[in-house]
Amino acid sequence: MSAPRIAVVVKGYPRLSETFVAQELLALEARGLPLAIWSLRRPTERDRHPMHARIAAPVAYLPEYLHEAPLRVLAGLGQALRRPRLPRLLGLFLRDLARDPSASRLRRLGQALVLARELPGSVAHIHVHFLHTPASVARYAALLTGRGWSFSAHAKDIWTTPDWELREKLADAAWGVTCTRDGLRRLEALAQPPRALPSVPPEGGGPPPRLALAYHGLDLARFPAPPPPRPPRDGTDPADPLRLLCVGRMVAKKGHDDLLDALATLPAGLHWRLALIGGGEIRAATEARAAALGLADRVAFRGALAQPAVIAAMREADLFVLPTKPAPGGDRDGLPNVLMEAASQDLPILATAFAGTPEFIASGTHGLLVPPGDPAALAGALARLARDPDLRRRLAGAARARLVADFALDPGIDLIAARLAASAGLEPVREAAARPAGACACAS
Repeated sequence: MSAPRIAVVVKGYPRLSETFVAQELLALEARGLPLAIWSLRRPTERDRHPMHARIAAPVAYLPEYLHEAPLRVLAGLGQALRRPRLPRLLGLFLRDLARDPSASRLRRLGQALVLARELPGSVAHIHVHFLHTPASVARYAALLTGRGWSFSAHAKDIWTTPDWELREKLADAAWGVTCTRDGLRRLEALAQPPRALPSVPPEGGGPPPRLALAYHGLDLARFPAPPPPRPPRDGTDPADPLRLLCVGRMVAKKGHDDLLDALATLPAGLHWRLALIGGGEIRAATEARAAALGLADRVAFRGALAQPAVIAAMREADLFVLPTKPAPGGDRDGLPNVLMEAASQDLPILATAFAGTPEFIASGTHGLLVPPGDPAALAGALARLARDPDLRRRLAGAARARLVADFALDPGIDLIAARLAASAGLEPVREAAARPAGACACAS
């Protein structure tokens, strides 16, 4: 394997909920890019997706808490004292600290010092996933070492990072991509200088835009063909209830509370079972809510699962439900990859008209969308879809056709790969159409 030329900084690796990160890494390696992964945190989950085993890039872990690795931090500081760019870094850090006087900010500096010291000399460019904490570490290390850096922005990082911090990171980064038009519009509005940065290259050539849209897409080669047509369950048979599925971390923005509230209002004669896949900070509260609503015997909490188990659950379900909404702190989703995964299995989708979801699903054509944070509307759509298996079938078929036609993996990966190769001084990578068949094996 070639010496790594590109360092990819992530908050945690591997993570079951961040299949899009693994997908990108695997696809970039398939295009011949030599990568090294630097993670701010060690994994907290026992399971891994099969795709993680296929990623060849070496993984290094920065000290999550500085007191846990004092020698590494001191060695990083010692080397930084000999670097001519240290005064510039300290000036930037002190400005950041004045606006964000937190222990987290100090930790980011310490991690950046370790990263700057331990990056191999072969690494020519730093790319980071998420514009909040990981981008701070990447930015500090890049400034100290004289490297360029770029980013892939996603969801929480776009909507919860302070405007001042986003503006400055956007100004400093060589380039960046994000995975929804919703997020792109926000970043373009904050970009400095205040000029519109197009999401597609200008006609007639010229330099590419610094900000670009790159949907995650889905590598259908990794997924089984859709299952045979599902039985036309309509919830009338208590012995064969409608099978509902929701996959998402147990956090406020996923809308599990709205889903449970909606289910509690469905007619008694509508028989259903719900499987909830995902772990997270509000699982206990969500279980308690289900019990308080009298739903405990019909809701199965299955925890975080590896992707094969998730796909198996999708193949057994009759309807996929994901009622995302804004969280109290401003956190929100982008375009959840799990929607595309459901579509790959001809599983009809009920979701909310929020964030990036409408970029994939047109309500009434590829699925049904209801307003976010509206359990009554969600209940109405659930009842409608439960009683109409033919509608579910039509919507599912249209969503899969949309996935195949417009949300393939390669276009976004080709864009990112070309920019990374140029930034790292590598030969241009071949785009998907020019690669031999089977050369790219990617993940979601």
